[in-house]
Amino acid sequence: MKTQVITVHPEFPELDKITHCAKVIRKGGLVVFPTETVYGIAADFNNQAAMQRLREVKRRDAHKPFSIMVSQKGLISNYSPTRNTAVFKLIDSCWPGPLTVIVPSLEEGKTIGIRMPDHKIALKFVEEAQCTIAAPSANFEGEAPALSCRDALKSLDGLVDLAIDGGEAQYKKSSSIVDFTQEKPIVIREGTITQADVDKIINRKVVLFICTGNSCRSVMAEYLLKNMLVGRQDVDVASAGTSVFLRSSASSETISALSKEGIDAIEHVSQPLNTILLKKADLIFVMTRMHRQHVLERVPTVEKRVYLLKEFSSDSIGYEGDLDVPDPIGKPAESYEVCLLTIKDAITKIARLV
Repeated sequence: MKTQVITVHPEFPELDKITHCAKVIRKGGLVVFPTETVYGIAADFNNQAAMQRLREVKRRDAHKPFSIMVSQKGLISNYSPTRNTAVFKLIDSCWPGPLTVIVPSLEEGKTIGIRMPDHKIALKFVEEAQCTIAAPSANFEGEAPALSCRDALKSLDGLVDLAIDGGEAQYKKSSSIVDFTQEKPIVIREGTITQADVDKIINRKVVLFICTGNSCRSVMAEYLLKNMLVGRQDVDVASAGTSVFLRSSASSETISALSKEGIDAIEHVSQPLNTILLKKADLIFVMTRMHRQHVLERVPTVEKRVYLLKEFSSDSIGYEGDLDVPDPIGKPAESYEVCLLTIKDAITKIARLV
């Protein structure tokens, strides 16, 4: 019996078609689908019968594991306990994209490969499946990967339940695989991402500043440090807010105060704090004790990397008083300038340390 083929628009995937294909997965079926690298075969990772059938269809040895796909970066923590900042630096830079990371599994002593594809059909399909998707390439073991639905069905027609035709794959080569279970992250299969790319990304120090709305204090800190580190290619500086719900620019008072330092922050757009930002940061500076508490409630494992910004002020040595940086929001312009001076004092010291 021939495999049913469903054509789906690669840029505007029809939800009803994707939903139909996802139901096939939940019932234990196998579905060929497109990604930006090559075509893959999807199966429910937690369905033993489906996985055994997938192994037989692929003609894969029993000892060789299958990687899985996720639809969001943060979902990596559902499958791995890794605290390695390098993992989060790389996936934040390369996901969605042609990258598979091998990390420790939640099952002690085991590892797991995880990827987030940069393809609208694949992402929607993985999301709608509502289960963990195993997704090897759509070919027999040892054969060249399929670059189109037609290529895949040359070998797999009649062996899988359904195939999604979403046009030709963009990169036409399998994803790069980076093994994070060794002492040094190693590219064990090179695709479009090379070992040099990996080394460059993971060796950059990440500094993160946090306030409430990411419109004044953390913006001042971010832009001041960036200004002091001009020419440095080994440090990334970012800021975020614990209560950002709608993205917005920096406050006009913040932009004005920074402009007096010769710094242009008019293009700044606020961003909400998320777990990936926290897990990839080497140094995290918060404005208040409440911000620190918020960070540790969200990701307790970053405790040793979180500091109150004012701890680095020149007058903080031996000081036992309040180390919070007051929020100038809603106050006169002079309050912003005082806040900027307080932050600048700490940033000057931090710039010498990073």
